[in-house]
Amino acid sequence: MYLLGYDVGSSSVKASLIDVETGRSIASAFHPKKEMKIDAPRPDWAEQNPEQWWANLILATNDVLQSAEIDPSSIKAIGIAYQMHGLVLVDKDHKLLRSSIIWCDSRAVGHGDHAMKSIGEEKCLSHLLNSPGNFTASKLSWVIMNEPEIYEKAYKFMLPGDYIAMKLTGEINTTISGLSEGIMWDFQENSIANFLFEYYGIHEHLIPDIVPTFSEQGRLSSDAAEELGLVPGIQISYRAGDQPNNAFSLNVLKPGEIAATAGTSGVVYGVSDEVKYDPHSRVNTFAHVNHSPELNRLGVLLCINGTGIQYSWLKQHLAQQEMNYPALNDLAMEASIGSEGLLMLPFGNGAERMLGNLNVGATVTNINFNIHSSAHLVRAAQEGVAFAMHYGMEIMREIGIHPTVIRAGLANMFLSPVFRDTLAEISGATIELYDTDGSIGAANGAGIGSGTFGSFEEAFENLNKMMVVEPSGKNSEQYSEAFHHWKKVLELCIKKS
Repeated sequence: MYLLGYDVGSSSVKASLIDVETGRSIASAFHPKKEMKIDAPRPDWAEQNPEQWWANLILATNDVLQSAEIDPSSIKAIGIAYQMHGLVLVDKDHKLLRSSIIWCDSRAVGHGDHAMKSIGEEKCLSHLLNSPGNFTASKLSWVIMNEPEIYEKAYKFMLPGDYIAMKLTGEINTTISGLSEGIMWDFQENSIANFLFEYYGIHEHLIPDIVPTFSEQGRLSSDAAEELGLVPGIQISYRAGDQPNNAFSLNVLKPGEIAATAGTSGVVYGVSDEVKYDPHSRVNTFAHVNHSPELNRLGVLLCINGTGIQYSWLKQHLAQQEMNYPALNDLAMEASIGSEGLLMLPFGNGAERMLGNLNVGATVTNINFNIHSSAHLVRAAQEGVAFAMHYGMEIMREIGIHPTVIRAGLANMFLSPVFRDTLAEISGATIELYDTDGSIGAANGAGIGSGTFGSFEEAFENLNKMMVVEPSGKNSEQYSEAFHHWKKVLELCIKKS
């Protein structure tokens, strides 16, 4: 018996097939091999045609089936992870009305800001746990104001994962977790955020039916099965945004647990059981995959735009041509903790939400030409990212996230011993590194939603833990001193911005 998971991103669509008995992926594939096209009709706009997602999902599925050489009738259920915060509109015939306004589009910032001021900060934050900001509800408000002829034809609005589920099943529905990421869920009333819908003038009939995150959300239609090379009737039984799903794929479900990624950008995602919010909106709070009205499980999301992209820049422009990332990681180990006073702030990739939407830029400071070498520069870059994550986790502590365990995939910057050790020592948390990804997590979610797995524990009993990094405490003074100096530089940069 097998489970099929999809991870529908803005760059590619990945599919993985999981053997239920072993819990291991037997085949994975992604399409396209180059990044999917993102259209930018105007500055700060970002759109994608959702048919791209579907076309690449078909190709990835075909590759997985060819590689695995299994009978498609042995696939029990399908799970979906997807890029968050997008807006998809369809008419009554389920036809697209326009391209999707995706997560990195910022046209609706003014709509969210105006809503926050008009409705009131306390009301928005206490009920939505976030500013309406540039999220899905505000994007829909933009369509109402600027494309009324499209809005009037709309039958339902959807998030990207809802659209994929519709293509698979012919049914339109969504989840509480999805609505919360669109800033459409009222956590005080445990219901749709009617006050925000009324303010924006969003018609109630556009809201899809709500289904549990883990549940039978529909069955694969004959048409979809024919396109995918599968058999009709397979359950679609899990759906979640990429960051909640990444946390789920790492078995981050309980308060105090944290999932982290350090790719182009960096994300720290912690689970809390308290309905609290950051009054300065430096982090976002959404319903986690296992949240319910009876059991609070909230995902607090911190994003740092300039993490791995800083390291990539360093490799491209300052490292010797033949040096790859493993060689850079080795080079960083030649310098001592604190890089002998050399400091780097990894904030050179636009405005940072955790810094109050300021764009403080990247900073390299305290260079001494008599002391510092390329090893110090590389180590300072890695320490700077770890310090930025720790700085963000200090914010998260204010709203009830007290990290004891940080889980991540053994990839990107977590491949570096310097980065791992710095983050463990400065945060005091144990770091656990796993062999998993979003599409594997989606497949496991489908296993729970379909009843194939009887519990979360059963779903993750074969999760492959590849490494554990414990804070030793041996060099805690040195790490603390280095972080203190780094933080002082950041505070000076914030004052200047």
